Order: sequence, then structure tokens, then C-alpha cells
Amino acid sequence: MPAARLTVVVTRRLPDVVETRMKELFDVTLRDPDQPMTREELAKAMRQADVLVPTITDTIDAGLLAQAGDRLKLIANYGAGVDHIDVATARQRGILVSNTPGVMTDDTADMVMALILSVTRRIPQGLALMQSGGWTGWSPMANLGGRLAGRRLGILGMGRIGQAVARRARAFGLQVHYHNRKRLRPEIEAELEATYWESLDQMLARMDILSVNCPHTPSTFHLLNARRLKLMKPSAVVVNTSRGEVVDENALTRALRAGELAGAGLDVYERGVDLNPRLRELPNVVLLPHMGSATIEGRIEMGEKVIVNIKTFADGHRPPDQVVPGMF
Repeated sequence: MPAARLTVVVTRRLPDVVETRMKELFDVTLRDPDQPMTREELAKAMRQADVLVPTITDTIDAGLLAQAGDRLKLIANYGAGVDHIDVATARQRGILVSNTPGVMTDDTADMVMALILSVTRRIPQGLALMQSGGWTGWSPMANLGGRLAGRRLGILGMGRIGQAVARRARAFGLQVHYHNRKRLRPEIEAELEATYWESLDQMLARMDILSVNCPHTPSTFHLLNARRLKLMKPSAVVVNTSRGEVVDENALTRALRAGELAGAGLDVYERGVDLNPRLRELPNVVLLPHMGSATIEGRIEMGEKVIVNIKTFADGHRPPDQVVPGMF
């Protein structure tokens, strides 16, 4: 007799092609309408499923895992970051965790460059001027931004995405600098024409643009705090497409309001959708609703990775993208 199909619960709506394939392979419960599950709904899903497919909007902590019961065996996260999942506690309870690494690298790196251009060339201000009907014609001194070529870009976190940003930055004529937990191999450093800074403080003081591309861990929480932001030049720009918790958002807002920084481009926020209202009001800030990985191609590839992880697990093997405590 064929083996019983795994029971899978998906916490958010996914692309149609991904959901269709899941229905073909598993006994799947899909999310409709597309609203984040409450804590009670998550607890119920974890008791009923062999496999849970959560997203970044689902906080799966030790308390929730304690309610999971004995059925849940795999949390196949739809996304690369897993700081919303207590991986260590899951492992202790015999629950594997997998993710979808590498899928969003190019999409996020593209968004980094989009934010850098938006802030330095004042694209939102130009767009607002046109949409309001306030443009009266070209003027030599109107809407002046700054040239990218020749500026120093500091990349905080030189993993897959950081390196993809570096490759794009070189094409724009930016000088690439970076700070990372570990220095890159010499051949990669040479290929990227990147200068390594062992001291983050020293790098920050010399950069024109800073791109945050490191994960959120206990050691990176508020890595960019008030003291470090004050080290930066008043003409500098901060771009964050990684995790909001890496930057002290209130300190960043104060620095921008005081003219201690020239601008910021943010796609992630320290408290999710609960933005500092003063940050939203600033004209020199570009805010996006977590769009870094938002391409249809990327979303489908993420779903395909989730399916491969579940199918491999169902076949009795280790999921190819299994996460273990301490990886991030």
C-alpha cells in the first residue's frame, strides 16, 4: 500500500502554481483569506499537521512549540530568515526546521540599488512633484541629488546578498567596502574589488552609503545604535533591506531629523508594521513595505524549495535546507 500523504498546513497564501503542486503531493490545508494566523490558530495547526509551512509573520517561540503535541515533525519555513522560529527548542522537541536560502539574493540586491538610487537621486520627491501637478519646468538648480560614481559604499554583512550588492555597486562606479564576521577569501575579495574593515566603527566613519545586509541575531541586535550612527558623516545614507532589528530605529529617526544623516532607504522595520510616525514624515527617507524579495519568480522559487524540503523529508531523508541552531 502507498504511504499515507503528509498533512501540511500553510499559514499564508502562496502563488497558485505552488499551492496547486502542494495539493497534488500532500494533504494540504491552505490559508484563505490571506491574513496572519493568530497564536491560537498556529497552535491548533501545529497539533493537526505533520508539517507546518510558516512565514516571517508567524512567531514560533518556545511557548508555542510546547503546545505542538507529538505530530508535528517539520517546520518548512517559506523564507530564508528563521529568527521568528525558536530553532533550538524545535530541535529539542524532535522537530526539524528548513528554510529557502539563496532564492531572494538577486531580487534583494536589486532592491538595495533601487533604494540607494531613490535616496541619492531624490526620485520620490520628483515623483511627488509630478503627481501633485507642481512641476512648472526644468531649472538648473531644481531637484538636485548626488552622483553615485566615486562614492564609498559600506556593506554590513558580506554573505550572498552582500556580495550580490557589491557586484552591482561596482557597475555604478561605487567603491566597495565591507565589514563581516569573517573576512572573505582573497580571490572573492579581489573579484569584488572590496576593501575589508575589521573595525565596523572605523568603516562607518568613512562611508558615504551604508547597506545593511546581515541577519538578525542576538549579536546584531541594534548593531547600528545611536553611538555608531553618530560616527557617520552628515552626508551619509543608510539603506536596510535585511532585518529591522539591526538598526535602532528611534536613534536613526533622531539622526535624520537632526541633519546628522542625509537620508535613509528602508524596506524592513524594527517593530514590523508599527513604524515610528516621525520616520514616516521625513522627506529624506524612502520607506517600502518589505518588498525586497517581492518578485513572482522569487516567490515561486521559494515555494519550490519548500516542496523539495517536505518531499525529501517524506521520503525519509534530511531536508536539503535544514537549519540547525547556531547557523545564523
